[in-house]
Amino acid sequence: MAKYAFFLGCVAPLRYPGIEKSTRVVFDKLGVELVDLTDASCCPAPGVIKAFSKLTWLAAAARNLALAEKMGLPIMTICNGCYGSLFEAAHELNNNADELAKVNEILAKVGMKYNGTTKVYHFAEVLANEVGVEKIKAAFTKPLAYKIAVFYGCHFLKPTDIKGLDDAEAPHILEDLVEATGCQAMPRKQPMLCCGSGGGLKAAFGDVTKEFTLTNLENMKASEAQFIVDVCPFCHLQFDTAQKELGFEIPVLHLAQLYGIAMGMTEEELGLALHKVPVKL
Repeated sequence: MAKYAFFLGCVAPLRYPGIEKSTRVVFDKLGVELVDLTDASCCPAPGVIKAFSKLTWLAAAARNLALAEKMGLPIMTICNGCYGSLFEAAHELNNNADELAKVNEILAKVGMKYNGTTKVYHFAEVLANEVGVEKIKAAFTKPLAYKIAVFYGCHFLKPTDIKGLDDAEAPHILEDLVEATGCQAMPRKQPMLCCGSGGGLKAAFGDVTKEFTLTNLENMKASEAQFIVDVCPFCHLQFDTAQKELGFEIPVLHLAQLYGIAMGMTEEELGLALHKVPVKL
């Protein structure tokens, strides 16, 4: 059985616990063991911390990496931002002895050390490459036929030179995972546009990021999608909370929740009552 240290991040457990619950149920049914990464902190979000101090960002990320390293497990995230931050920090530290030494000077103050061995995976990557579509299909008990606006977000595929998951401009990995349920991934304009979220960008240029969200929603509506399916609680939060002001009402599901529906989870287990945009199945 594959086994991963489960990195929750900040948004899912605090705002959308149904994403966490769905992930745990889905991966258990697929034969993948998720072990809690006890005492983990924020990933940390590079858009804020890294912008002020790269070393601080690396040290905070390294603390999480060191926790998983002590467990002897790779990390699995359910968030693009967490994936981007931890993956890129691990890539730098695992390949740069000088940076690793500087970070370990900081970690030593809290009695920790990182040896540069932890690998970081996105849950969609694990589904596609570790589990496989055919095994996923076999675990579904409820056939679905929704029209879906698949949303990749910014930090899942890029930087492609070190992640190498798919073609960053014309990917299909998420369409394949969504259509395994029987749903249809609807083509649309500008599918790789940012959701409009992001702490620093949204704080400084709120009107600009709102336009990103509006354009996405207009394109999704034009595609006749019945649901937005994302792979990031941060994108999830943006689409779920911004729609009322912008005049839209397209329900939002994390991919783990979509899989939970196909596996027979109840609306309570999926945490759908906490969504701002009502989810009607």
